[in-house]
Amino acid sequence: MDVLQQISESLQRGEDKKVAELTRQAIDAGLAAGQILNNGLLAGMDVVSARFGANEIFLPEVLLAARAMNAGMTLISPLLIADDVRSLGKVVIGTVKGDLHDIGKNLVGVMLKGAGFEVIDLGANVAPERFVETAEAEGAQVVGLSALLTTTMAGMKDVVSLLKDRGLDGRVKVIVGGAPLSQAFAEEIGADGYGYDASNAVTLVKRLTGVAS
Repeated sequence: MDVLQQISESLQRGEDKKVAELTRQAIDAGLAAGQILNNGLLAGMDVVSARFGANEIFLPEVLLAARAMNAGMTLISPLLIADDVRSLGKVVIGTVKGDLHDIGKNLVGVMLKGAGFEVIDLGANVAPERFVETAEAEGAQVVGLSALLTTTMAGMKDVVSLLKDRGLDGRVKVIVGGAPLSQAFAEEIGADGYGYDASNAVTLVKRLTGVAS
């Protein structure tokens, strides 16, 4: 078994120290950072994502895998920058104003990073203006909005409206997610998609950014 496959399998098991050790071995062996990223770390997270989507593993296993991935990313990030290896795109995520729930949002962030996207997580209780200003400043392709309370869902429409007012509605896509939401609600407010779970949100972002059809 080569070192990249070992990285992938160790990541799937959530073995962060082992992933760091193997990533260091791969670097010392002269493997390109992009190769380590795509064929080791991301390959492992793809499996984790697929198994999570199929309900074969659950949130604790995903979080362990994410920690293992971060252990490897810490080592190769400077090399990726030096090699000018680009991410698949930028996604701004956050929980809308008035809502402090963030577990679902955090999981989506983990899965997006694992898929190769750069994630700018604004946290919880985020005002519409901050979503829009950050997306514009960062050149993000997608804004992901989360809500768990029915009373805060209206804030999602405010983000969509503000993007339109700023002339960004064609360039910046909006996806929404959270327990009380639905595809019908997403369509009603003019969002570009509804992610019913973390795996589906990643699939949606890939489609909206042209990574996958």
